[in-house]
Order: sequence, then C-alpha cells, then structure tokens
Amino acid sequence: MSKRILMVLTSHDRLGDTGEKTGFWLEELAAPYYACLDAGAEVVLASPKGGKPPLDPKSDAEESQTETTRRFQEDDEAQARLGDTHRLAELNADDFDAIFYPGGHGPLWDLAEDADSIRLIETFWAQQKPVAAVCHAPIVLINARDEAGEPIVKGRHVTGFTNGEEDAVGLTQVVPHLVEEALKACGGHYSKADDFTPYTRRDGRLITGQNPPSSEPVAKLLLEALGE
Repeated sequence: MSKRILMVLTSHDRLGDTGEKTGFWLEELAAPYYACLDAGAEVVLASPKGGKPPLDPKSDAEESQTETTRRFQEDDEAQARLGDTHRLAELNADDFDAIFYPGGHGPLWDLAEDADSIRLIETFWAQQKPVAAVCHAPIVLINARDEAGEPIVKGRHVTGFTNGEEDAVGLTQVVPHLVEEALKACGGHYSKADDFTPYTRRDGRLITGQNPPSSEPVAKLLLEALGE
C-alpha cells in the first residue's frame, strides 16, 4: 500500500520590514517531493491559506537551481498541484502517514504560530507517525506539544538553520525567530555541521535537516521511518 505524505508550505510572502519577498525555498520542496514520489509515495501539498504558496524569489535564481528544481519547474502535474494547495484547516492527520515541512524564511512568520499546523503536528505525533522538517521549517515544532504537554523537541536530537547561516544571508536582525536558538529554548538537543553542508538528525519519528542541501537526505530518512 502506498504511503501518503502531507507536505506543508508557508503562505507568508513578506520578509519582515525589508520590502523584499520571501516564501518557501524551491529546492526544499522539489528534492523531497521527488524522493517521496519516486519511492512510490503519494504527496499532498497544503498551506495555511491554500491555493498557490509564495516562492522565495532567491530560491528561483539561477545559482539556486538543481536537477530536481528544474525537474519540478518543468513538471506540469507538480506545477498544477503547487498552484492549488489544500488549506490546512481542512485536513485531517488520519488521512496521512507522515508530515513534512520544507523551509524558506516564510514559516518563521506563519507556520511557527499557525493553530492548524500545530494541531496536525500534535496529532501526527500522538498517532506515532513521522514528523519531518528542513532548514527554517523546524521552527514549526516550537509550539507543538506531546501528550504530556511538553515541547515535542524537548530532550530530542534536532537540527535546523544555524545562527551562522542566518548571519551569512544577512537576516539575523530581520527574522522573528532564530531556528537554532528557538530549538534550544524548547529543550531540544540541537547540533549542527559546518554552514551550508548537509546535516540531518533523526530521533525516532522526529526528523530534521539543517539547510537546503539537507532536504533530500531528510526525505530519505522519512521514507526509512515509514518503512519500519
């Protein structure tokens, strides 16, 4: 039986007060999307507002392209799905086997606080299903609680976009949360590799990745968890 994976994207498109646009990071959707699809899983895309989520324009720039981002851009079915994502409020964890969050700066503003996202994460967790997030997206975990009322990340091994990486892209003073600091504040056992090198952590059903190059490795760990 094929597994159904819910991929949740941001609906937020404003980069703080900079006047610039943000959204989701293309590689962090494209690489996991195809890792899951090619493994025979079904992928359903969703976002807080539904419809077409905002793409971070920097992730669409030529220097950010990979084999999988090009494949995604040329894939009519993928583009149709992206153009019409489901609204989070209408979705039920019972209908899926795992949940995955691609990053980009957008989730720092909306998904960190989104009640429907938090509800879904907590339900997936309570149902013993894998929860995965990459780059900035581990921020979605900071307000999610386990059955005992503790933060899901408390006492668990996690990673996410580092303070150094945020500094390197010049947004330390712009973002509402620093992922590294937020995960530590929730009691997570945070660790990292060198900036912008692939790094993942899997602690049981909780799977996190540090940055864009970690996207596909996170998806592979998610598939591994689903296969157990």
